[in-house]
Order: sequence, then C-alpha cells, then structure tokens
Amino acid sequence: MMLFHVSIEADDPRRVAEVVAEIWRGEALPFPPVADGSWVAFANDDRNTILEVYPRGTALHEAPGDADAIALASAPHRNNATHAAIATDLDIEAVYKIALREGWPVKYCRRGGQFGVIELWIEGCQMIEVLTPEMQREYLDTMTASNWRYLLADAA
Repeated sequence: MMLFHVSIEADDPRRVAEVVAEIWRGEALPFPPVADGSWVAFANDDRNTILEVYPRGTALHEAPGDADAIALASAPHRNNATHAAIATDLDIEAVYKIALREGWPVKYCRRGGQFGVIELWIEGCQMIEVLTPEMQREYLDTMTASNWRYLLADAA
C-alpha cells in the first residue's frame, strides 16, 4: 500500500507547488482538471508521488453518477487539520533555508519523543512535516502498528 497524492489549499498554489517540488527535487506544473488555478508538485520518485495545490477556498463535492468530483469555491479558511509528512533528500539546513527565503515558519520537533520532523508552515498556516533521510529512518522504525499498540498500552 502507498499514498499516491494528497491535496492542500494555498493562497498562491503555483508558488507552493514550486517550493514543494524544490524540496523534492521534482517539478511543478499547472493542474487545471479539478479547479482553475490549481498546481501540482511531482516528486519524480519511484511511486510518482504528487501534491495537488488548490486555490484557498476550494471545496470538493460529490458529483452525481459516474462524473468526477466538482470543485466549488467556498469560504476560505487558513488553518485546518489536513497535513502530510513528506520525504526529502535535503538536509535540515537546506529545508530551513528554503522556508526562511519564503518567509514561512519552520522548526524542528520530535513527535512523542520518537522521531524528528521539520514543521514547515506553508504560507504561515498549512503544516507540512518534512523528513530528512535520518528522520525518515526514525519514522519508519517507529510508526508501525505493533509499536503504536505498545505506545498506547504504555500510556494507559
């Protein structure tokens, strides 16, 4: 199993897609099939991972029959629970440099004392967790169902 893509909203979808593509060393391109003004970042990895970036306020709605979902404008909001953890082969300093150049908040955190992530706050409101190679190893060693059951039992 794998995650193929995830979508987020942004004030400037093109810029956000370009920055994520830079973190991935991938490519950003327009993505008009769902909503005008959308962009997509391609990781160009072995799984063809992508991040779709829609204009802020885009809401997807079910369409009747076998038609594709419909993108409609809704009231924009800046913060939400949707986020993704993404891998990069860049080091922590390079990720910080990109975030600082964009004026986006960035910090290193340890999740539950188990693994490190770089919290990158796209446009100051949309969290993306960026994992360097070392952080990816920690994450993969930690985030298994058996480890999670152990942590839940230990916390009880």
